[in-house]
Amino acid sequence: MTQYLISFNDGAMDHIPAGEMPDVGKASHAVVQEAVNAGVWVYGGGLERQQATIVATDGTVTDGPYPETREVIGGLVVVDVATREEALAWAAKIAAACRCAQEIRELMPDPETDAMIREAAIRG
Repeated sequence: MTQYLISFNDGAMDHIPAGEMPDVGKASHAVVQEAVNAGVWVYGGGLERQQATIVATDGTVTDGPYPETREVIGGLVVVDVATREEALAWAAKIAAACRCAQEIRELMPDPETDAMIREAAIRG
């Protein structure tokens, strides 16, 4: 199986009137439950609307993203599915529920990390 990041930009849901947000939340949670039931849900959540902090390779901490940055992630989902087409289908469901377009990207496989996670689960 392959993991895909499905995300949307901060502000992508700003067009939704406040009075309709409970319906959006209900629709979004229904898609989450469907993904959980299908066994494809890995993780998901919205990001607080705040300025990010950047930690450099030398440990220096600065505020970011920089003012010229135009797109900041507002929310994300990770699904584990067999094909890109399945990931696109889940993105379409999420887009309909959240009432905003979704970006999809395939995550790079990392068998070494997967092995570490399996070993840790065995050790309990």
